Amino acid sequence: MRSSLYRSNRPALPAVRPSVAAVLAALSSLVLNPAAAQTETAVASQPAAGTAATQLAPVVVTSTRTAQPLTDALPHTTVVTQEDIVNSQAPDLRTLLRNQAGVELTTNGGMGTNTSLFMRGANSNQTLILIDGVRVSSVSSGTAQLANILPDQIDHIEVVRGNVSALYGSDAIGGVVQIFTKSGAGQAPAANAQVEYGSNNTRQGTVGYGGQIGDTSFNVTGSAFKTDGFSSINTQQAPRANPNDNPYENQSVSAQVKHRFTSDWDAGVAGYYSKSKLSFDSSFGRPTDDNRTNSELYTVSAFVNGKVLPDWSTHFKLAQSEDRADTFLNGANNGTFNTRNRQFNWQNEYALAPSHTLLFGTDYLQQELDSNAYGAPSRNVFSVFGGYDGRFGKHQLQLNGRNDHYSDFGNQGSFFAGYGYNLTEALKLIANVSNAFRAPTFNELYYPGFGNPNLQPERAKSAEVGVQYNTPQAGLLRVTAFETRYDNLIVNVTQPSGLLAPTNANEAKVQGIEASWRATVWGTDLGASVTFQNPVDEQTNTQLLRRARRHAAFDVGRNFGNWRFGGEWLLSSSRLDTGSRTLGGYGIVNLNARYNIDKQWFVAARVENLFDKNYQLAFPYNTQGRAGYFTLGWRQK
Repeated sequence: MRSSLYRSNRPALPAVRPSVAAVLAALSSLVLNPAAAQTETAVASQPAAGTAATQLAPVVVTSTRTAQPLTDALPHTTVVTQEDIVNSQAPDLRTLLRNQAGVELTTNGGMGTNTSLFMRGANSNQTLILIDGVRVSSVSSGTAQLANILPDQIDHIEVVRGNVSALYGSDAIGGVVQIFTKSGAGQAPAANAQVEYGSNNTRQGTVGYGGQIGDTSFNVTGSAFKTDGFSSINTQQAPRANPNDNPYENQSVSAQVKHRFTSDWDAGVAGYYSKSKLSFDSSFGRPTDDNRTNSELYTVSAFVNGKVLPDWSTHFKLAQSEDRADTFLNGANNGTFNTRNRQFNWQNEYALAPSHTLLFGTDYLQQELDSNAYGAPSRNVFSVFGGYDGRFGKHQLQLNGRNDHYSDFGNQGSFFAGYGYNLTEALKLIANVSNAFRAPTFNELYYPGFGNPNLQPERAKSAEVGVQYNTPQAGLLRVTAFETRYDNLIVNVTQPSGLLAPTNANEAKVQGIEASWRATVWGTDLGASVTFQNPVDEQTNTQLLRRARRHAAFDVGRNFGNWRFGGEWLLSSSRLDTGSRTLGGYGIVNLNARYNIDKQWFVAARVENLFDKNYQLAFPYNTQGRAGYFTLGWRQK
């Protein structure tokens, strides 16, 4: 099977260029040369010029598909707020997610290279990625373009761990990562801009304008990024790879507009577009080979929210996402994979009584592939779902059920049952049981000489118990013990013909304990995440590849007048990789600082890998050594 090492047969989709070309061209000349979910989410508003905003109590929607306080979420849920994004100065999505409990990321080199996300030890295609409620995973490979989603467009991120197929269907075995783009809701209209320069000749620029005027909120943000990068592959480990640096560039834009027609009804549209170019290395071929990939990712959606009756809320969403990828070897196209997801969602909530809500609705999904490698029939998925969320004194209950009917392999049912008990106002005990599934990808089903059209979905069952402690003084602490068992796992097995083919032939188990903590203590912002797990392939009794048994992250930040200083410490134990190799454990320290010149202007700096640690996330790929970056920013007041 011919595939790019940048991303295994990453699909691509038809582009939506004309509406964003002017913004991208302006940003390119500056830098490259010299929610909307079903329900609004109330989190911290965007800080002005890097100053801390007033932090509202976080409200999340991903853990139940309805709005609820973060502290009420029974699945282990955390939020990366806009304040977190600003303070971290993160250059990409993986930097934003790497300090989340239960989350591990691997990369095939520097910025823009293939990125895999493992949540609770699940495979990278077993975690669902959403942008404003829209699926963005490739139909051919089953993974999303994580490396091409940059923070400039992001308002906040919700991370839900564990099986939630009962809410979202396929892929939500490890959990769900939902990205919310900027909306402008609740803010006075204002413009903002920033530029950055740093190691590897990295240049970045962002401009945006958004806010709310009367009953209409809007936002548009565009950005451009370019870096000369570094050589992705260690040529001592793979001498046939090209030793030259691997440049990367990205241009992206997001936009939203929403209008409230009455106190009960609103409607709007939202869109996200990213275009990137990457030079990547291959362990095969010749050291002079030039491998490149051009990628595009977009989502567009239209939505209506309203009340049919005082106690009955309804939400409609019509959306489409596309993922395009073209790879080139020495200038000649050697792979095109374009995929499209079309989806319709109708969701309803009925308030039986205060603190008692029924959820019911239907989803429709159509998936298509256009590739020069093979053809595949479109896939249609019709789903119905229902649920209940309620409180009885100190008791909390969440029940969800769902059935997904696939045109290629029939019905798949899933459930979630969660229970919480408040021992005190601050201390809550939690227990959840659930099951989930993952539908086979088009590559697994149809790729010539490889695909197996008889594959069935992977299945998983999970149970977890946890404790949550929350006070204004101590912050929010969540500790969860979990076990997930996998059946019908799809693995590549050598056939009598000598060829590899995917087969439902494996079982796996992941047991673990994860903890997340966020607090402000004596004026200092503190965070920690710790994960202990045992990801085991039960067929071979070996550790699952590229997943550590122990990993942790600690971060700290504090304001001193117009200054803010922060840092993080990332830790991981050793991991197994292909060929029975062991990748050593590592500890990485990153620092950042910001100075607010006045209410509009700020300067910032960050240092990645302060002690220049030499480590690998995947064999034989390099990682970033010590690097420094400087930012100048402005926000209209």
